[in-house]
Amino acid sequence: MNELSYWLLRRENQLLAALERPGEHYFPRGRASDFGNPADALRVGEWQGLPCYAAELGALPENFSGELISVRSLFSLVSAEAAALAGRAILLLDWQKNHRYCGKCGSPTAVKPRQFAMQCATCGLVSYPRISPAVMVLIRRGNALLLARSPRFKPGVFSALAGFVEAGETLEQCAAREVREEVGIEIANLRYYGSQSWPFPDSLMVAFFADYAGGTITPDPSEIEAADWFPCNALPALPEPMSLAWQMIEAARKQPV
Repeated sequence: MNELSYWLLRRENQLLAALERPGEHYFPRGRASDFGNPADALRVGEWQGLPCYAAELGALPENFSGELISVRSLFSLVSAEAAALAGRAILLLDWQKNHRYCGKCGSPTAVKPRQFAMQCATCGLVSYPRISPAVMVLIRRGNALLLARSPRFKPGVFSALAGFVEAGETLEQCAAREVREEVGIEIANLRYYGSQSWPFPDSLMVAFFADYAGGTITPDPSEIEAADWFPCNALPALPEPMSLAWQMIEAARKQPV
């Protein structure tokens, strides 16, 4: 593993970023020995023709000239391809950290060769990375979009509705239920838009357009701080452009009525 590689190195929920040119963030490049030979490193793909590894760091490498940066901040600074690779690394590091012991018998586990799987040496239970599907729905009524804000959002930011898929539920059933629970309206004509891996901590966002089918907006105060219809030419502050929500809202805004 001491070949020249790129490294996604995490310390206390921040990634090590190498500044090679002013204002541009890159993954550090070097050999494992340059970073203290991190334990349990995972190969997560390739970057610019070189292998890319991910690992947790107990301490910063000596003489390193980069900086620590939050994952969310990194997502807004790098390309979509780099963000996807960083997201994959974070998801896998979390999976590895959370499955060091068997959930069935409590024995230590180890990475299974040639695949992303943690296997118990005692009972043989295999644990794969967890992926939690969530549905996002952007509802249209004429030239207006229904947007809502959670108390967790940055001040003033509105987005599409979203929620996690429950056991035994289809994506379509989840979309209708989440909209009904969060804002009290009915939808129709559900149409797939796209998907995005979102490692906060392990979501797979699946986005749909939908049409308004009835009801009055009645926000659930436990989840929704505010919700309203916004004309496409007068939208409020939106999520970051790299997010699937922003991309979907932009696509809807440009569609003819």
